[in-house]
Amino acid sequence: MHRLFVGIRPPAAVRTRLLTLMGGVSRARWQAEDQLHLTIRFIGEVDRHLAQDVHAALGAVRQAPFEIALSGIGAFDRRGQAHTLWAGVAPQEPLKALNRKVDQALARVGLPPEERAYHPHITLARLPRGAGSIAALLESSGGASGRPFEVGEFRLFESRLMPDGAVYDVVERYPLTGSR
Repeated sequence: MHRLFVGIRPPAAVRTRLLTLMGGVSRARWQAEDQLHLTIRFIGEVDRHLAQDVHAALGAVRQAPFEIALSGIGAFDRRGQAHTLWAGVAPQEPLKALNRKVDQALARVGLPPEERAYHPHITLARLPRGAGSIAALLESSGGASGRPFEVGEFRLFESRLMPDGAVYDVVERYPLTGSR
């Protein structure tokens, strides 16, 4: 079985900027540099044949390259308890359009659409119950803004769960082509 997701790997300068924001929250499990990505669509566990179909379907996705930039720090929570710290990106519309196109391509190979609303972000840390306050990080991050960067491709990743965290291997790269 293959645990797959579709994502974007930010350029090195953006990953370096994100790494400088990490810290100041006790017990946070911070992402490593090689884990930093922006998920377009989580696929989950699939067999080898479906993985091949996914690859072929993603190869048919067409969208022009676009620019995004870091835009703010936030947290996902459950019942008022933060569990994931993230960096936002803007503008979100090109990412949402790509998400819709990927969803449509995956539906053609029999994968059900994602039921949760799509919220483009780059995960910075996972927080266990009772983790420290995130207020200091939110204040010191300076809004996590950055210069725009071009998104010229998206990738199919395989995620392998290890004791120290997930390892993400690039299965394939798909260039974004067309005019803006």
